[in-house]
Amino acid sequence: MAELKGKILAGKVLVKPSEAEEKTASGIIIPDTAKEKPQHGKVVMVGSDKKDEPMEVKVGDHVLYGKYAGQELTINEEDYLLISQSDVLFITK
Repeated sequence: MAELKGKILAGKVLVKPSEAEEKTASGIIIPDTAKEKPQHGKVVMVGSDKKDEPMEVKVGDHVLYGKYAGQELTINEEDYLLISQSDVLFITK
């Protein structure tokens, strides 16, 4: 992953989504048409605090977010998701 240059606005989080599952636990291969969009990923950039909401998410955190959250972006041929901190459901370190 190339180093990203730029700034994220207040209250926003840039996430690198995890890869979609290729196989089920029992070994069945999932076709591309049946794959679900991942709902978890790693935080790569965070914006500053909002006036009434401190930023609790940090770079490097792994987060779970809503199914239809955020805006999909492609930067330097890599896919990212720009979401609001309020769309983050759970944070793991």
